[in-house]
Amino acid sequence: MQDAPPSHGAPSFSRFWTAATLSSFGTAVTTVAMPVLVVTTLEASAFEVGVVNAAQFLPYAALGLVAGVYADRWRRQRILVWSSVGRAITLGAIPVLWALDALQVWPLVGLLLLFGSFSVFAFAATQSLLPRIVPRERLVVANARLDQSDAAAQTLGPALGGGLVGLLGAPVAIAVDAVSYLLDALLNAGLRVTEPPVDASTPRNLRREIGEGLRFTYRHRTLAPLALSTHVWFLANGAGFTALSLVALREMALSSLVFGLLVTVAGSTGLVGASIAPSLGRRIGAGPAIVRSRAVYPVAWLLVALAPTVSTAAGVALLTVALGLHGLAGGLENANDMGLWRRSVNRTSAAVGALLGGTAVAFLGASPALLGVAVVFTVAVAVAGLSPLREVRQVL
Repeated sequence: MQDAPPSHGAPSFSRFWTAATLSSFGTAVTTVAMPVLVVTTLEASAFEVGVVNAAQFLPYAALGLVAGVYADRWRRQRILVWSSVGRAITLGAIPVLWALDALQVWPLVGLLLLFGSFSVFAFAATQSLLPRIVPRERLVVANARLDQSDAAAQTLGPALGGGLVGLLGAPVAIAVDAVSYLLDALLNAGLRVTEPPVDASTPRNLRREIGEGLRFTYRHRTLAPLALSTHVWFLANGAGFTALSLVALREMALSSLVFGLLVTVAGSTGLVGASIAPSLGRRIGAGPAIVRSRAVYPVAWLLVALAPTVSTAAGVALLTVALGLHGLAGGLENANDMGLWRRSVNRTSAAVGALLGGTAVAFLGASPALLGVAVVFTVAVAVAGLSPLREVRQVL
């Protein structure tokens, strides 16, 4: 049995919350800076853009299944601090290589693989550490504050990132994110938190635990279609956002600021969707809410496919509506937590999707590739909508 969380949680949570907020805003800046760096600064091919995007997801596939186990065997605070230091170093290497005129696509892929590996362990440690920082009765409030900060970062951060990229260039903007992780590490190193003794001697049968989770999910009448639909969704999403960066930054030649504002639209409508999701779930049930929300994605990506075929002004308007719909749908359905190892499967799907998206743009062109993305999103809707999920009031 774990010890009770320490009573001095408020000051430590303030540090933890500040650290999370800083890194969230840094991440939002990189959300815009990274595509600009790859597509515009490095002039990567469509396939290389897909590889770079896939590299950001692959560590979840390789390490997601074991990160939770080792987070239970090591000190969570130490994991969190050193993961942030590792992310700061890997991101900080990008502007250094650029200044030395040595930054190329494949070294960047290696750095992103390292960055993602640190992120997997940081996520696992965060999930385990928060209940040690605040008392159990304050966990809901603490999680709400973290969610609010993250939503604010997703809403304001991309516009800030677009402005920074325009003023300083993409590599320097990424350096801002690196600094945010250093500050994150410093703040979390000063947390006053008592962790239970680490028992590394207790054997863990990872294969058995994963097998139990797989059997429970994929034999369940409602969780199975939800999981499969989500895997297909991540495949389409990985392909879609790879193609989107190529369309917006290369074919339509939009500025980094405009691109950042488009990403901001998705964050803003996502916040709106998240705020009304609970009432929608209560009114029509969780299953129907998920199915109806997912039905919005094919429409959104059809609009994205049309964007490069019209004038620039009309294309920007279509992208604005499309990303607004995408963010709204995501906010409406995102209350469902699939668990850490299932996130690993989802990130694997996203990595495959990113590779397929880049390859499709290279061989078919942007609009046909995006039409294919809309079709795959439709498959995700069909998997969920033709299953018992469409009738359930509450998803487990």
